[in-house]
Amino acid sequence: MKIRDLVEMIAKALVDYPDQVEVREVEGEATTVLELRVAPSDLGKVIGREGRTARAIRTILGAAGMKMKKRFVLEILE
Repeated sequence: MKIRDLVEMIAKALVDYPDQVEVREVEGEATTVLELRVAPSDLGKVIGREGRTARAIRTILGAAGMKMKKRFVLEILE
């Protein structure tokens, strides 16, 4: 499973409108940026109270990145 698919699966499980979840992967040399777009009404669900949900997703990306020797950055876009 690709990291992009993992982020998409997690986001779709959290939101009310899973069909509006989009994940775009922008690869650099050492870092890959994952841009996550969700419906405006679902933005709070993905970020979570005090950013806890977003931080948890970023922690998962960090652990996966260590295993793959690559850095992943999650950007949640409006």
